[in-house]
Amino acid sequence: MKALLIFVLLLSASCAKHKTKSQLDRHIAPEVKNDSLYSAIYELAKSEPISTILEIGSSSGEGSTEAFVLGIQENPSKPKLFCVEVSRKRFARLQKHYQQNPLVKCYNVSSIPMELFPNDAEVTQFYNTVPSKLRETPLEMVLQWLKQDIDYLKRENVAQNGIELIRKENGVKHFDVVFIDGSEFTGFRELDQVYGARFILLDDTRTFKNFFSRQRLLSDPNYTLIQEDPDLRNGYSIFKRVE
Repeated sequence: MKALLIFVLLLSASCAKHKTKSQLDRHIAPEVKNDSLYSAIYELAKSEPISTILEIGSSSGEGSTEAFVLGIQENPSKPKLFCVEVSRKRFARLQKHYQQNPLVKCYNVSSIPMELFPNDAEVTQFYNTVPSKLRETPLEMVLQWLKQDIDYLKRENVAQNGIELIRKENGVKHFDVVFIDGSEFTGFRELDQVYGARFILLDDTRTFKNFFSRQRLLSDPNYTLIQEDPDLRNGYSIFKRVE
């Protein structure tokens, strides 16, 4: 009887530990890989006279990061790529992958402060009023994603306000290129902090992540849409600042 009780307690502890696990504790396969967005990133990084690139949401560095790196290595200007990844596990692989490349600098930070994340009501309103691809996922799960992101920042004590940190540490006023593909819930706030970049690339333009960012850039005469595909995964758009 005592042995059975010990077994039950151990099993309960194991289950409780499993429940605290976040999706951010796992590696994920690259999404931007060998498609039109990957090719556009590569060509832009290779051909444009640029000096600074900010990639938000680098993951393990095997997708869009790879495209950026291949491009900047062929660019005579030798642009610097700043990679942002909040997941500690994915960041470890990202950093190991590019630690010998002097053109790449990786940061394990949250792009924006936690207080700038939307609340449940904002996400719910978007879900109920905008006919986006986010509706392919139950609202309860979407809200769980939001909670998971915030809980991870608290649990791991990840450094916040990463965009501002990178800008100050490297003396960057405006990045030449910015790719916004981080958390599902931070795209619009990230855009606020990088506005003025020469090129702004948005992934997931048909979900909460960058739906409003795309609308904002479309309505701004200072930016022009140069490429997009609304049907590739959740859609992407590339904007260029009007010189």
